[in-house]
Amino acid sequence: MNNFVRVAAVTPKIRVADCVYNANAIIDAINKANEQNIRLICMPELCITGYTCGDLFLQSSLLEGAETALYKIVEETKHCHVVAIVGLPMDFGKLYNCAAVFSRGKILGIVPKSTIPDYGEFCESRYFSAWDGTITYRNGIPFGANMLFGFAFAVEIGEDLWATNPPSVRHATAGATIIANPSASCASVGKAEKRRALVSGQSGRLLSGYVHADAGMGESTTDLVFSAHNLICENGNVIAESAPFGDGFVMSEIDLAALAYERRRMTTFKKDDSDYVHVPFVLDTDTDVLTRKFSPTPFIPEKNIAERCEEILNIQSQGLKKRLEHIGAKSIIGISGGLDSTLALLVAARASNKNGITAITMPCFGTTTRTKTNAHKLCEALSISCREIDITEQTRQHLHDISHPREQHDTTYENAQARIRTLVLMNIANQENGIVIGTGSLSELALGWATYNGDHMSMYAVNAGVPKTMVRNIVKHILQTTENAALQDVLADILDTPVSPELLPPKQDEITQKTEEVVGPYELHDFFIYHTLRWGRTSEQVLGLAKIVFKGIYTHDEIKKWQAVFYRRFLSQQFKRNCLPDSPKVGSISLSPRGNWRMPSDASNYL
Repeated sequence: MNNFVRVAAVTPKIRVADCVYNANAIIDAINKANEQNIRLICMPELCITGYTCGDLFLQSSLLEGAETALYKIVEETKHCHVVAIVGLPMDFGKLYNCAAVFSRGKILGIVPKSTIPDYGEFCESRYFSAWDGTITYRNGIPFGANMLFGFAFAVEIGEDLWATNPPSVRHATAGATIIANPSASCASVGKAEKRRALVSGQSGRLLSGYVHADAGMGESTTDLVFSAHNLICENGNVIAESAPFGDGFVMSEIDLAALAYERRRMTTFKKDDSDYVHVPFVLDTDTDVLTRKFSPTPFIPEKNIAERCEEILNIQSQGLKKRLEHIGAKSIIGISGGLDSTLALLVAARASNKNGITAITMPCFGTTTRTKTNAHKLCEALSISCREIDITEQTRQHLHDISHPREQHDTTYENAQARIRTLVLMNIANQENGIVIGTGSLSELALGWATYNGDHMSMYAVNAGVPKTMVRNIVKHILQTTENAALQDVLADILDTPVSPELLPPKQDEITQKTEEVVGPYELHDFFIYHTLRWGRTSEQVLGLAKIVFKGIYTHDEIKKWQAVFYRRFLSQQFKRNCLPDSPKVGSISLSPRGNWRMPSDASNYL
């Protein structure tokens, strides 16, 4: 998967002012990184000498020892397919706190620190000067802060990140998708939390990956302690972290393609590389195995699921409440006893009182006793009146009128039921000064799994921004948090009912038409939706990720089969999405033609 690059932040065990010992520790760390197919390794600030050398930094013997150690490290790791970043002091007319970038036996560049702290426990200006000049050269090696290396990474050092105008800002606008920071950030109460927030926040602000390598316990403890708190972040998220005072090793893969897509999407992200030197190098970054974990349910957070469910419910209900208040109307909802209409009714119950809702269940050819009973039980549990209007004879008459054989159970047979249900709802809305509340989910809109001018149409679609996997979790959340025993019972059975439009006749009163047997598992489709629409991944990239994430759950052929169904349906069904009713945006993905997604109805398969 060539869109990922494996990176690491490593804190080697060092001795203060012992450049020979430290060089060996760094060489060992690079060799181990190479064995693990790591392609970028960042080590702490001044790690060749130690950050806490004090006035020893002014001694020629230490400076000469550091430079000798650097060349030894470069030479003895030239067999490694790794680009490494290590810190050392360097005399270049003045003394600079530097990071050396090297790979395959060649020093690619030397980056001096731009921001020299001189407050609190820091007194770096006693030894080091800030670099504020342009790129110069030393023995043919570029020396300066404004450099982009290889697969577009750049370096800032320690305090640079904490400054009001960090170099990483201009690095990112110059094109750096990864920022590496060799740092020596001392430990103190609350510092780890602040450091984590700063690093992750900067990666989010810059739409970048960020690799932060911290100094560790090998440093002098005369006045300070360093915790080797290493972080790898991507676009605002911590994707790998070493515990403070742990082993100081952390690795993961940064998704270069996703970052590039996000920068294309965000028109406020500006690019300017006019004063940058580009330093190329050749390094194979392909990896067939990811250590980084991707969720099979990307719309569902790993933590705080209850809070996420409540947040979505509030967005849905507040959107509906505003619409109802603005036009002075009530909610008209078709209740099938299925998952989507259940969530819509629960949202309506939050948006208005029970007298402001008319629930209607409309059994027909495919309706089972189970779902019809659950529709009534749900309304009873919520103290909402439920009207039952059997549309069987009306639909039969319509099929007779258009000369459609009753036994021909095709698309016309199915869609006639959906359109008559919508006709009933719309006319009752006129009778009762109401608006029809749409129940279809984001997943169904993506697949076009809706009858045009049937359940596809409403006057306000409360679920249109909620993917199917999240619909299930929200209903489950309400089940787990309500004290209404009757509501608990009916929600449990609704969650246990197979997803179905119930448009084909049942067998022995059991559902025969199961949606996921026709279009595929919703967990797969939601995964495809997320990675295709949110991150712009190619079909090959999505397939590669899905194979890893769903290993042991679905075979390669099954994933490929349902992925083909997804792309075919997604591309062919845009005409339905181009005339969608109003609906509240809930998450990062919306298919509203007025908002996040504009697409021609006749696009070819570009995926």
